[in-house]
Amino acid sequence: MDQITARKLQQIGKAFNLPGPFFSYEEILNGNVNRTFKVNYISDDGTGMAVVKPYLVQKINSYAFRNADELMSNIDKVTEHIRSKHPGETCMHFHHTDVSGERKTYLEEEDSFWRIYKFIPAVTFDKCDDVNIIRNAGKAFGEFQTDLSDFDASQLFYTIPDFHDTRKRYEKLIKDANEDPCGRVKEVREELDYLFSVMDEACRLTDLYNEGNLPLRVTHNDTKINNVLFDENTLEPLVVIDLDTVMPGLVGHDFGDAIRFAANFTEEDAEDTSKTGIDLNVFWAFADGFLSRTAKTLTDLEADTLALSSFSITCELATRFLDDYIIGDKYFKVKKNQHNLIRTRCQIALAKDIQTKLGAMDAIVKSCINKYK
Repeated sequence: MDQITARKLQQIGKAFNLPGPFFSYEEILNGNVNRTFKVNYISDDGTGMAVVKPYLVQKINSYAFRNADELMSNIDKVTEHIRSKHPGETCMHFHHTDVSGERKTYLEEEDSFWRIYKFIPAVTFDKCDDVNIIRNAGKAFGEFQTDLSDFDASQLFYTIPDFHDTRKRYEKLIKDANEDPCGRVKEVREELDYLFSVMDEACRLTDLYNEGNLPLRVTHNDTKINNVLFDENTLEPLVVIDLDTVMPGLVGHDFGDAIRFAANFTEEDAEDTSKTGIDLNVFWAFADGFLSRTAKTLTDLEADTLALSSFSITCELATRFLDDYIIGDKYFKVKKNQHNLIRTRCQIALAKDIQTKLGAMDAIVKSCINKYK
């Protein structure tokens, strides 16, 4: 990992015209893909008193996101559309550069690009057992989709081609497993066997969309609970963050990924998977919050496949973790040996538990739909 210095962060801040002298910084270590820093500047509060003004500075993983212009175009369009519906409320806002007279929401360098956005005082939760907070997270992601329900998804770029095309994710796994560039396939035969045994069921959402049976929507595509900022006092949701994967997608992508992350009894990289599985109370709370905002806009088939989406997304992520392990850990940041393989095994354990609970999960979704539709 390259070293980011205070001098470098000052240079980035200057390019974005951040006012006042640079004061301090700290790296925020959560997140698997990009590097994020909270930087503090000294500012005038308007009365002549000095205050600390914080910003968030990010160095974007150029291997994962190779077209800065398309990525930031999507984010700019989506955030401005949402801001137009919530004047005066807390919303995401990105700063602009003034390099060579061209205003952009990012600064591109030879091997990476940078951006700076508004720091919002809030709390986040990597994991949470409080069903009220889980329900509020569901409301936040449901509100996100509702705010964008009148946004034309064709305006957005596919910044990561085939991101949630589960069939193509499987095809890549098959190809890389056959090529075995790092000699790791011998370690993962059991994981490959399971994922291939459930491939058709895991790919059902993709197949339904390709057959024209599911509508395309604007989706967040990374609906982990830690991508919601909550008010520090009331714990009401403030804003959805981490918009790098905002693209056209299926409603099940957002719902399923949220459940995969929030309703698992264990962390997504737990080495001991004996307790890994779906907490139905958490599932119910998130579904209730999400559907309180979206039930009236869903088609019958979208509603009927929400429970299945949790299984599909879990299997899809398992293929991604396993594929990244096979090719040498190029996409996801790893913090220990075999980290991507550990993640794979946890997702497989979760998928197996979801299979046994799909009937109950579907009944919960139907109950919430009837409540809010």
